[in-house]
Amino acid sequence: MFVKSQSFLFSVSKLFHQHQHQQWREMGGMTKVRLKWVKNKNLDHIIDTETDLKAACILKDAIKRSPTGFLTAKSVADWQKLLGLTVPVLRFLRRYPTLFHEFPHARYASLPCFKLTDTALMLDSQEEIIHQSHEADTVERLCRVLMMMRTRTISLRSLHSLKFDLGLPDNYEKTLVTRYPDHFCFVKASNGNPCLKLANWREEFAFSALQKRNESNAVAGEDCRYREFKRGQSALTFPMSFPRGYGAQKKVKAWMDEFQNLPYISPYDDSSNIDPESDLMEKRAVGVLHELLSLTIHKKTKRNYMRSMRAELNIPHKFTRLFTRYPGIFYLSLKCKTTTVILKEGYRRGKLVEPHPLTRLRDKFYHVMRSGFLYRAKGLGMLSQEELLLDKPHDDGPEEEEGSEEEEIVEGSELEEDSEDE
Repeated sequence: MFVKSQSFLFSVSKLFHQHQHQQWREMGGMTKVRLKWVKNKNLDHIIDTETDLKAACILKDAIKRSPTGFLTAKSVADWQKLLGLTVPVLRFLRRYPTLFHEFPHARYASLPCFKLTDTALMLDSQEEIIHQSHEADTVERLCRVLMMMRTRTISLRSLHSLKFDLGLPDNYEKTLVTRYPDHFCFVKASNGNPCLKLANWREEFAFSALQKRNESNAVAGEDCRYREFKRGQSALTFPMSFPRGYGAQKKVKAWMDEFQNLPYISPYDDSSNIDPESDLMEKRAVGVLHELLSLTIHKKTKRNYMRSMRAELNIPHKFTRLFTRYPGIFYLSLKCKTTTVILKEGYRRGKLVEPHPLTRLRDKFYHVMRSGFLYRAKGLGMLSQEELLLDKPHDDGPEEEEGSEEEEIVEGSELEEDSEDE
């Protein structure tokens, strides 16, 4: 069980942090090692597949919301960038006939229209059941996101970008938020933009994924560091999985040892008194990004989504360098003309270590998509609904063990700087 006297622990931890941080400053800070970006074929494949999956889910929800029960090709023609697609939306809809049924408009015969197939409607009903049965978990994750913000507030625009990654239900503002007035409230920012605000601090949620992981290991008797951390005698360490060849380098190992030994600042603790240029703040920023990615159900999100919350999260302006500087914790992918950040510990051999029920359903959704695409490409007849749903999802991804396909990119690549657009 978590310790209840958090105010006492925070005071002890703060004194320890100040003492340790002073020691590091006197020593001149950590020795920084420049690392080259290493490509991971398995993790890149995840971005490839889930880009189409996310686009299909967004279109599915849009069709469901439509008062007519369908969308016309004209109404979605300019959605390509919004959906993150590299092909026109009309071509994308026609690619997956197991989800989207095409038919001519009643008045304009040359105008293609698309509605959901019976299979898509069945999958959508299963998704609704998951949202209902796991609502408490969704509310907790949303609270945690708000608790990390400096003002406990996030713009609805930023939150909407994260909707798919956080596993929020469609139209969550009405279907979820309004049912919990003691947790959330709607406010307006100084610029007039609508925002969601945490109504009350939830002390029971103020524990990071890293703290939970270390506590679980301590309870299992695998690690005594968490007990020492609670007594202010130790720092928590991040699990790391280095690209091949990095972990054995002496300079890298020494640097990571120094980093791991720095005091751990919870992303839910106040960081206003920490020197923004210090190594301690760098570890705190890594912890914030680690926690945010841990809260996503696919353990990944786009870099631009994080950038929109940078000030509220109190992380550096050019925070991309944190991803490239700590390749044992994060992986940065450039697939599908965007920059996506993945939490490496969330995956093993290209698969989620702890899949959320919603990610399992999305795997089934993608299986239905791919089945329709493959049969259509071969000119075969449409599979029955039973065949689509009973077949086990297949994996078109690479067979190699994670990290087996690597490719070094020269230092100073585009990953080192934050561009304004993707």
